[in-house]
Amino acid sequence: MVVGAGVGGLAAAARLAADSHEVLVLEQADAVGGKLGTEVVDGFVFDTGPSLVTMPWVLEELFAETGAPLADVLDLRRLAVACRYTFPDGTVLDLPGELADVPGALDAALGPGRGAQWTAFLGRARAVWDVTRGPFLESPISVRGMLRLSRRVGDVATVAPWRSLRGLGARYLEDPRLRMLLDRYATYTGSDPRAAPAALATVPWAEQAWGSWYVPGGLGRIAEALRTRVEELGGEVRTGAHVVGVVLVDGRAAGVRLADGTVLDADVVVANADAAEVYGHLVPGRAAARARRSIARATPSLAGFVLLLALDDPPADQPHHQVLFAEDYDAEFDAVFGRGGPARPVERPTVYVSAPDDPAVVPGPGTGAWFVLVNAPRHDPGGGVDWDRPGLAEAYADRLLDLMAERGLDVRDRVRHRTVLTPADLERRTSTPGGSIYGTSSNGARAAFLRPANRSPVPGLYLVGGSAHPGGGLPLVVLSARIVADLVRRDDASGQPR
Repeated sequence: MVVGAGVGGLAAAARLAADSHEVLVLEQADAVGGKLGTEVVDGFVFDTGPSLVTMPWVLEELFAETGAPLADVLDLRRLAVACRYTFPDGTVLDLPGELADVPGALDAALGPGRGAQWTAFLGRARAVWDVTRGPFLESPISVRGMLRLSRRVGDVATVAPWRSLRGLGARYLEDPRLRMLLDRYATYTGSDPRAAPAALATVPWAEQAWGSWYVPGGLGRIAEALRTRVEELGGEVRTGAHVVGVVLVDGRAAGVRLADGTVLDADVVVANADAAEVYGHLVPGRAAARARRSIARATPSLAGFVLLLALDDPPADQPHHQVLFAEDYDAEFDAVFGRGGPARPVERPTVYVSAPDDPAVVPGPGTGAWFVLVNAPRHDPGGGVDWDRPGLAEAYADRLLDLMAERGLDVRDRVRHRTVLTPADLERRTSTPGGSIYGTSSNGARAAFLRPANRSPVPGLYLVGGSAHPGGGLPLVVLSARIVADLVRRDDASGQPR
């Protein structure tokens, strides 16, 4: 049984069904996808979560190992321009989607030698990837595995667990704009580059090595394709089914209880929900209490404030993705994580815009469906930002549109309608405490060990998704599903209690 029909839950369900398990997926919402959500307003289709696919081989592997190949199900298109970056000094960089073209583009936009700096950094990042891919990203995290890695002195030096992402970048990147570009990759895990580990250098390497991809019609189609795959394999996906508890028998997971009182039995329960929600509300007992304490020691990830803009006559020649950098990136992270005072909305945040040139997501020619995102502190009425405070969300939305205009992207007179999604909205939609997108951040050298493991301390219960190992983002969530399916298979074969 799988609780939650996000990408992690559906991917795990597909793998388990392919292994001949009888699979039932229970989703409290009326649609699948979880954080890979879709909003449709007057013919405009918006992705409300991830807006690009990286490491596409992870999806290709999933579909190939559970049935028909990905190419038979979804059309992935590689973006020629991965992202347009506008820096505070007005410099504009169109980062190519092909790795071989990146150094030349950096030299042309930022000045001679910048491509060489970035190439040198990516060389180190690739080495970190080679060391960490197996033991960190594709395997269950374990003390034994970490001890084995720690004995290889050269590998430890490569990963540099004592160094932050920003600290590693400083060794290679002299241009402050390149350092700002690198800082942004920490936000892929909801983290602060000053505290996130150097191992996150693998994020820009993976993105640029395998490119940035888009699914025509929107990334929400991935979730629908996964649902279809589960059902083709004989599994059932039931929406509108609100799970309120995991049933334990003799200390092991034996099913779930629904909000209407129905109890459904299961040999295995896979929870695709935020780990804090799982251990805080769904699972009773001492083991869950210990897991809650471990999660509490980690820093929650940042959240996001979103504008969904339906535009008439959008500006021409816009790239699919663009980033308008903050004038003071450190001030942004200070505000989001509550340094130098309580957490607060960022006055002048970095603005991320997804503007797909895709006729399938708009009602007609001359219109645009834009997704605008800024980093934001989590919803915390008791000690931080109360995003439900009357007037706050709309006032902040107005401020962001004004800020975009200041940075050269003025669409204020083109907005047909807008939808505002705050961290509080995300919390309600996805049962994610505070709207923290990735559960816990990667802030601190010990963060990876505080992230909940895929095999829970409760026998028969497994965790999958962005708040569990190995972390958030589409590819890692899909990898977490593979880890869970392998664990279930291994536990079945051993004949030991799960």
